[in-house]
Amino acid sequence: MTTHLPDSPVGQQTMTKVTRRLIPFLVLLYFVNYLDRVNISFAGPNGMNEDLAMSAKMFGFASGIFFIGYFLLEVPSNIALHKFGGRRWLARIMLTWGIISTAIAFVPNAETLIVLRFLLGVAEAGFFPGVILYLTFWFPEKQRSRAISLFMVAVPVSTAIGSTLSSLIIDWGHGLFGLDGWRVMFLIEGLPAVVLAFFCWFYLTDRPTDAAWLDDDEKNWLKTVLDYERSMAETGQSWPLKKALSHPRILLLAFIYFGITYGLYAVGFFLPTIIAGFQEQYGTHLSVIERGLVTSVPYVIAAIVMVPWARHSDRTGERVWHVAIPAIVGGVSIPVALYMTDPYLAMVAVTLSTCSVMCALPVFWSLPSTFLTGVAAAGGIALINSIGNLSGFSGPYITGWLTGMTGNARLALWVVGALSLAAAAVVVYLGVKPRPETEATA
Repeated sequence: MTTHLPDSPVGQQTMTKVTRRLIPFLVLLYFVNYLDRVNISFAGPNGMNEDLAMSAKMFGFASGIFFIGYFLLEVPSNIALHKFGGRRWLARIMLTWGIISTAIAFVPNAETLIVLRFLLGVAEAGFFPGVILYLTFWFPEKQRSRAISLFMVAVPVSTAIGSTLSSLIIDWGHGLFGLDGWRVMFLIEGLPAVVLAFFCWFYLTDRPTDAAWLDDDEKNWLKTVLDYERSMAETGQSWPLKKALSHPRILLLAFIYFGITYGLYAVGFFLPTIIAGFQEQYGTHLSVIERGLVTSVPYVIAAIVMVPWARHSDRTGERVWHVAIPAIVGGVSIPVALYMTDPYLAMVAVTLSTCSVMCALPVFWSLPSTFLTGVAAAGGIALINSIGNLSGFSGPYITGWLTGMTGNARLALWVVGALSLAAAAVVVYLGVKPRPETEATA
């Protein structure tokens, strides 16, 4: 039995192989995924809003309607992944989102853009929760937060690199194929998803028992550990799919995720616009490329700090405060960003907020899988993600509406801060509330 301990030699060897095989490829997929999701934020202030006659409110609506389609198909998509396997379903998701993302390059008006953004959400539905579910097939609970954090590094990296890349494409690609720069950006950044869909089909492995790249003793070790954790999670509980889709604990977790990601999307979609506004607010003159480089700063730092934070959570076994503390810090820092007296202090506040969100999210996703397994995990994780990601619609839309109504983003960012603090309060409440094992299973 000692060979099946998580820190045994065969265990360490196995997890090293699994990490090296899966994580870099999944990071690449999420990099492309997240870039295609948010690249509209770079297109908006760099020609798209003007060309399509879009107000701040309409831009927020076009940015956020993606998440309505995402919400509607999230749970069915994740259940399909559980049934058909990760490699097939993730490949399908990537192919359809790549085609639609590329098509945005040719939109003739704002109405068509809104329709395609909605369809992009439908196509992408299930990708993120599908990968979270997929990681539970490969990583024991003790290593899960770190694995999720390594995967989610793609979020700040895609924004950091993507902001500069998107800016360069917009600037240098203007006129290519007779298209405006922002259209060229959508075209070039949408095609990699189509190509990677075919790699996904042949590269990923659905379960450890199917992994030809693991030795037999490594397969047996990983299967034994994961089966034991699954049996422990199921002991004394009854979590069928119906319960996982309606239990108050799941709905509270969805609210926590909503509160944290609201800030991620509100700031993420409007940060390039905010930085573009530095010229008027502070008299700072930045080129398109310089704005992209400045936008990348908070995300570069977030990519550096989020993995050690998740590793510390895994090492200590503490989850609640590893989510609550960053949520509190983010809730306080982001509203004051626009009250700073110079752009450098404003960027410090935005960077602190971005780091806080990115530290909270990977640890958060270790919480549902501690008491959800099988198809209940597929449905429950997808439900949390779909409800939480409604913040991706409401965040940009409300931010755009409040910004247009008041003439600046201050009130909108106070809403961001309030929701982040509310999320912190709820996660602490769940931390002191009885665990699911002691709750009624009715």
